[in-house]
Amino acid sequence: MIGISKLYCGTVEPSDVLRYGRKSKNLPSNLLQFSVDKKPIVVWNMTKTCNLHCIHCYSQSDYKRYEGELTTEQGKGLLRDLASFGVPVILFSGGEPLMREDIFELGKFAKELGLRVVISTNGTLITKEIAKKLKEIGVSYVGVSLDGMRETNDRFRGFRGAFDNALRGIQYCTELGIKVGLRFTINKRNFKDIPEMFRLVEEENIPRICFYHLVYTGRGSKLIEEDLSKEQTRQVVDLIIDKTYELHQKGKKVEVLTVDNHADGPYLYLRMKKEKNPRAEEVLELLKMNGGNSSGKGIGCISWNGDIHADQFWRHYSFGNVKERKFSEVWVDLSDPLMRKLKNRKPYLKGRCARCKWLDICNGNLRVRAEAKTGDVWNEDPACYLTEEEIGLQ
Repeated sequence: MIGISKLYCGTVEPSDVLRYGRKSKNLPSNLLQFSVDKKPIVVWNMTKTCNLHCIHCYSQSDYKRYEGELTTEQGKGLLRDLASFGVPVILFSGGEPLMREDIFELGKFAKELGLRVVISTNGTLITKEIAKKLKEIGVSYVGVSLDGMRETNDRFRGFRGAFDNALRGIQYCTELGIKVGLRFTINKRNFKDIPEMFRLVEEENIPRICFYHLVYTGRGSKLIEEDLSKEQTRQVVDLIIDKTYELHQKGKKVEVLTVDNHADGPYLYLRMKKEKNPRAEEVLELLKMNGGNSSGKGIGCISWNGDIHADQFWRHYSFGNVKERKFSEVWVDLSDPLMRKLKNRKPYLKGRCARCKWLDICNGNLRVRAEAKTGDVWNEDPACYLTEEEIGLQ
């Protein structure tokens, strides 16, 4: 994650991070990306069942029951292990997590263990009653996926009315004081909606919006040709920066992040240098603390059937299963070659990534995207849009 508002608008300073010693257990959630110990944030895809059929779904979920989901008791065992391991955040995802009947029981249990509970949802199932239950169990954050305004989003979701239902769910959460944010996956079909998404955030007083770069996995693997060109990506990142600055100039301190393309970090720094922004070097320091992509180290994923992955996009490769072995044991076991190399990936990177001067900031970006495009997990990330000159090869 690259915190555009944190970095460009100065809502976070290096001293803010250092005050907590950069330890995961001490840092507030908005500063976890700068932790030095990188205890993994865990995404638990607690069900594959979903009431929608999104065209870019990484888990290829559908409106049906899937065999092998962790039971309630197995889920509680998992949560106990994550808490004792020091995991700072558990993110309930899917599928659609609100389709699990025991989600509130599991959420309450996770909170009692001291975990910060976050939910990633399409938002369409959030009624007043559901919002009240989320409030009661102490959910820290609800991330709602909206991939454009009404017509665009409904086309992505395969369901007319998905936008209106999700917006209503957002409003129910906001009324109860639950922190809520938007999740937007950028591609050729929806990037023109970005200005309207900023307007929506402003009008609805939504405190957070995350813009995700496209990852070629699940149904998203069929959308490689729908990814933006490198020039389009640069224009979109500039647009996001500009719109974030405009909001903050109006006194709207919205948290804006870009996700799944760590080239955004050096790009932002270079832009600030060009603008002679006096905070540029502080931003560079924060980017170094961030450390770039941390799949297999600072983020992990557990599937509905218990399989353990490097992140939510690595569904084709499992390090083990929590039904057979604890997540905490698997995560530190370096006998698996991929796990070992992801923990210290720099010696294995190839192409531009291996020679890039921003490697300490980007950490080679998304390996799963490199594998999807080239067949080689250690090849350069095809979504990097920085020029040869910008990465120090000319």
